[in-house]
Amino acid sequence: TERGVTDEKITTGYNNFYEFTTTKQRVKDLVEGFEVSPWKVEIKGEVEKSGSYDLDDLIRMGQLEERLYHLRCVEAWSANVPCTGYPLSQLIEQLNPSSDARFVRFVTVLRPDQMPGQRDLTAYSWPYYEALSMEEAMNELTLLTFGVYGHPLSKQCGAPVRMVMPWKYGFKSIKSIVLIEFTKHRPRTFWSDASNEYGFWANANPRFDHSRWSQATEVFLNTTQRIPTQLYNGYQDFVGHLYPENDRQYFY
Repeated sequence: TERGVTDEKITTGYNNFYEFTTTKQRVKDLVEGFEVSPWKVEIKGEVEKSGSYDLDDLIRMGQLEERLYHLRCVEAWSANVPCTGYPLSQLIEQLNPSSDARFVRFVTVLRPDQMPGQRDLTAYSWPYYEALSMEEAMNELTLLTFGVYGHPLSKQCGAPVRMVMPWKYGFKSIKSIVLIEFTKHRPRTFWSDASNEYGFWANANPRFDHSRWSQATEVFLNTTQRIPTQLYNGYQDFVGHLYPENDRQYFY
């Protein structure tokens, strides 16, 4: 917080959202035709209350709050963003998953007619898919997110609903979710399938470099200054107990 909240124009103008383009500064210019209302999220798998949920119903299933999170990209840049949502644990408790549910899988909407990256970037296996262990999903920091900067999510930021896990690299925070699935076995994830550089866990740790660059520091978008990266992005007190600290598999 001593470095301040990142200006909204920066956050909404610098986005990793390959469904539209790989050029961060262009995402905002390509989202106009992306329709986010009406919106439904399907719940399925090892859970009692499966079904299709309207976005408004989903929003009402938890107690909304605003949190200022420090978010970090695996590309070594970061921002401080106020996010509005509720802990995913509140939704999970209402859905009543079975004792066999050990992981939670998420899938992004597939609309190549509205998301040109899904049409043009044919090397990737669309739609985007991600997953968490049940322990990660139930952690108090894991936020089912509907808004930023005091208003609904902008389209380039993952409207109308996304995940935010601030101790992980940003590619874990899946956007524009249409499916939440509870599974017995660990699901495959998009970037693990696309590249051996990005594993399932993806927890920020300055001691373990990316194969092509250092993770010891990051460029803070507020000032463009390079600052030290913190273990678990500064959230060790909340999540450190979930992982063996010296096991590299938990950081890629």
